[in-house]
Parts: sequence; structure tokens; C-alpha cells
Amino acid sequence: MESFQNNDNNDPSIRALSLILAAWDEGAESGVSAEKMAYAALFTALTDLVNLYGEDAVIKLTRGLEKRVCSGEFTLERTLQ
Repeated sequence: MESFQNNDNNDPSIRALSLILAAWDEGAESGVSAEKMAYAALFTALTDLVNLYGEDAVIKLTRGLEKRVCSGEFTLERTLQ
């Protein structure tokens, strides 16, 4: 993944994404597979969210992901037929 470039460096979401992408690039450059980094990122995100909001809120969030994944929201490259 390439580092995310955006002019709004003061936006905390953009800064967070930039940091994650930089770490992802570093992992890839050091030979860590994308699959391993993805699982580690999901584990870290989910454990932090559970810590902040509790299991019930995270269960609700993750249940909503199925529809979003199925609709292609996380598919960066798709072929429309």
C-alpha cells in the first residue's frame, strides 16, 4: 500500500490513516505478508474498540460489516459485468 496523501494534515482521521499506511508499508518492506498484517490490524482494532466501547457495541459494529463487504464498499478494484 502506498502512503495516503492529503492536504488536510490536521484532520485526525487522515493522520491516523497515514500512520497506519506507513506502518503497513514498513511491514511489507520487511517481508511480513499482507494477510498477517491484516489479521494483526483487525485484532488490534477490535481489541481497542472493545476496550473503549464494550463487547456489545463491537458486536453491533461487526454485524453491520457483512452488508458493507457484500455491497463492495471495501473492494478497491472491481470488474463490473
